[in-house]
Amino acid sequence: MRPDGSVDLDAAQRVATHLVDAGHDGLVVSGTTGESPTTSADEKDALLRAVLEAVGDRCVVIAGAGSNDTAKSVESVRLAEKAGAHAVLAVTPYYNKPPQAGLVAHFTALADASELPVMVYDIPGRSGIAIARETYLRIAEHERIAAVKDARGDLWFASRMMQETGLDWYSGDDAMNLAHFGNGAVGFVGVTSQVAPAAYREMADAVVEGRWDDARAVHLRLAPLVDAVMNVTQGAIMAKAGLAVQGLIDSTTVRLPLVPADEEQTALVRAAVSTLAAVE
Repeated sequence: MRPDGSVDLDAAQRVATHLVDAGHDGLVVSGTTGESPTTSADEKDALLRAVLEAVGDRCVVIAGAGSNDTAKSVESVRLAEKAGAHAVLAVTPYYNKPPQAGLVAHFTALADASELPVMVYDIPGRSGIAIARETYLRIAEHERIAAVKDARGDLWFASRMMQETGLDWYSGDDAMNLAHFGNGAVGFVGVTSQVAPAAYREMADAVVEGRWDDARAVHLRLAPLVDAVMNVTQGAIMAKAGLAVQGLIDSTTVRLPLVPADEEQTALVRAAVSTLAAVE
């Protein structure tokens, strides 16, 4: 965002390019941890197109398309496909707590709306409802429901669902990325990884190559930064502060009801970034 609260497409392209240069092989645009709840459909479309223009030929660009309104979500999926997105991320409908039959119908409607693969986002701490085993089994039958972003914090459940559904599993909880890898996940969709992309690439490569001691070492190096970004205030606030202290963005502006990091919060993320850089 610019200081006046407008969307800064140039800055978005700079950040996207930086992340891909540092090792990201995928980016989520307009995820719900970010500011998608307060950006318009036109702003989301412009942002998606800007990121695709910058890095769409070098990484998978996933459009956040979920909401608690199925009709609006379906329209978001169609717009994402039209813009050229490679996949969509669909969060469990939040606040209105649909029954499991409603979740099946919701995710099916989104998957039917385009030819894009769908990553389902299970985050009961924010949405107020978890995806049940039976629901996973049903939606996994859809040819375009391909993956899960898991932020429910239940590794045993995740291991069962990976085995029973065959869906690709991604950690959606920064603190549990390594644990999810050990459990069989194929990747992660993170917040802190925007602030330390090279370290997360290092950890992922170590996992793929079977160097678990190296992966664990990176995990431990990242712990102070994960605490600073994820456990102080809202993650997007602290991620922007982290990007700003590294000189990657000029403004930490966020739209209400979010507010920018204060001096104490900024100092915490600056210290964590400095500590990580010193270790590396």
